[in-house]
Amino acid sequence: MAVKGADVFIVDESAHMAISLKAEIAKTYPNVTSLKEDEPLLGVEPIDVAISHAEYLFFAPRIRKTGQEAKMEIHSKFKDATSSIKKGGSVIYNLPTGIGGNNETISLLEHVSGLEMGKSISYFYYPLSKNNTPEIIGSFNAKDDDKLSKLLESDKKGKKFVSISSAEILHAIKILTQFASLSSVLEVSKFAQDSQTRNDLVLTEYNDLFLDDMTNGLYDLRSLGTSVEGAGTMMYLVNGSIKGIEGYVKRLIDEIRSTLKKNELKASRTKVVLVWTQDSYEMRGDKVDMLNSLVTKLRDYIGDVEIHQGPELDIFHSDKTTIIVACSKFDYDKITKNGKDSDVIVIKTNPLCEIL
Repeated sequence: MAVKGADVFIVDESAHMAISLKAEIAKTYPNVTSLKEDEPLLGVEPIDVAISHAEYLFFAPRIRKTGQEAKMEIHSKFKDATSSIKKGGSVIYNLPTGIGGNNETISLLEHVSGLEMGKSISYFYYPLSKNNTPEIIGSFNAKDDDKLSKLLESDKKGKKFVSISSAEILHAIKILTQFASLSSVLEVSKFAQDSQTRNDLVLTEYNDLFLDDMTNGLYDLRSLGTSVEGAGTMMYLVNGSIKGIEGYVKRLIDEIRSTLKKNELKASRTKVVLVWTQDSYEMRGDKVDMLNSLVTKLRDYIGDVEIHQGPELDIFHSDKTTIIVACSKFDYDKITKNGKDSDVIVIKTNPLCEIL
């Protein structure tokens, strides 16, 4: 949006300021990380002033909690963000809400702003994901907004506006389809026991399906589950998918324990390094939560468990046998590029829990 010439401000919660992002700066730096590392001089404004002047407010907070705590955190941040919005402004909600979740958010927005929805303020539902941006935008009363469409368009392909309820359902279908497919892969892969079958599966696309990929959209899935009441088929799909991932994590930990036994390694003489480079600006907290959970569960068996993130990998110099757990394709490529010592075992977090 900044590259297209829009007057963009990025809200920095830690600094309590809104940072101006001009077109020339946006063209110079490919991402937020490089911008922050270089620390160029940028214009700033108080957050409430920037929001009061904004025509569009994109609500895309970084959430580091899960469950009910996440919902409370989101509501708190949403109230703070929208309290300064003025008449004629538009709010674009970028987090998934599940089915019917936007009704509560819209009521909260009207209460906080004192403005009437559809008349003095506009609302759009546009749940962003790590891998792509939606082609549709949920709009209150399904009203189009050509300017917003042009700001968000890619390859001169505009966005399609639908009702908010339609956008919720379409996003739910996308998430359920994604995790139904994933659950099928994880469950059926358990039956690949003999070496021939495992070698054959290694040649498929499932070989490069890592834990990092499995957790993409997990927040969306859980949001969908909390928005639906009863024990219908949809809840079975949601809960089954969550249990499928939990089952995989248990299988991964069992595989690590089995590796110790097969190689006659003592836990006190073994170190586990979880290599999982994560985006520090990711909105959802699922990957952080999953990583911390892995550390906690592994430390029940092995005391020496480390986390490694970043482009450089220098963890092979140890007096212990090291088990490296590659949690993403990026990290696996980084490990194999560096090579490994003879006393290092690499485990890929793919459906086969492949050991190298």
